[in-house]
Amino acid sequence: MTPVAPRCIALAGPTACGKSAASLAIAQQWPVEIVSVDSALVFRGMDIGTAKPSAAERALVPHHLIDIIDPLQSYSAADFVRDASALVDKIAARGRTALLVGGTMLYFKALLVGLDEMPAADAAVRDAIDARARAMGWPALHAELARVDPATAARLPPNDAQRIQRALEVYQVSGQPISGFQRGRTHNPQSPLAPQDLISLEPVERSWLHARIEQRFDDMLAHGFLDEVRRLRARSDLSTALPSMRCVGYRQAWELMDVHGQSLTAAQQAELRDLGIYATRQLAKRQLTWLRSMPQREVIACDAPGALARVMAAVRRRLGPTA
Repeated sequence: MTPVAPRCIALAGPTACGKSAASLAIAQQWPVEIVSVDSALVFRGMDIGTAKPSAAERALVPHHLIDIIDPLQSYSAADFVRDASALVDKIAARGRTALLVGGTMLYFKALLVGLDEMPAADAAVRDAIDARARAMGWPALHAELARVDPATAARLPPNDAQRIQRALEVYQVSGQPISGFQRGRTHNPQSPLAPQDLISLEPVERSWLHARIEQRFDDMLAHGFLDEVRRLRARSDLSTALPSMRCVGYRQAWELMDVHGQSLTAAQQAELRDLGIYATRQLAKRQLTWLRSMPQREVIACDAPGALARVMAAVRRRLGPTA
């Protein structure tokens, strides 16, 4: 008996590893619709700095969960699980397969494993933490987190503002470390995505990925990234306290403009380049660490010759011959 093809498959990997190009190649061969698994692509008006698919690329194949909220709003992992699960069902009803593509590992984890019940966000507590971070710096708050929740602090870099903030917020609201709410499940049987249907693009040589990250950041700068940040700043209702403006690249540009003004000199742009590339490398490192915790994933070396052919073969094993 021929096995039934899954209703969805996933293509994950660190930033700049080639996921987007591979997903478009898949879409040319199989009847898929792409569901973005990216916490930055949900925001409207943030196109260049997020390497959002172009209008031409989005015309080739349906894309979902892109440009769905304003940068003033927030979008949680729970929101993603709700929306992505509904999309998998709708796409399957159309006789197509959902192809989940992205690098926001919290979203993948929430979809695969499920969500733990945690205290709701508390704006007053969060604002107080942000104020202390501005005065003391995030490394100081990371040291504070290490005293109350050493397990969480050990896996977070000292400048991971968003996660340090959330961990301290949970502790202050509940009196319990956030690690106590994370129960270590490996898979939610109700998930539309099976762990073995996760295809992961991972480099053998980290230097290959670093070179691509540098090229991507240079391309962003060349195509008007600073003008995009200036347009966002002109709104006056956005700040780095919001998840949207904490995205890699945007945060670094915003903070430099806070110090130096809207028009950065060549030296200041060079500083932004260094800061942005470093932050992106750190993001990629965290993404790869998470992927290695998923032993059932199928790993494809994205820096090896013939990587795309191996991706296509992996999809063929799951979806069958091309349409």
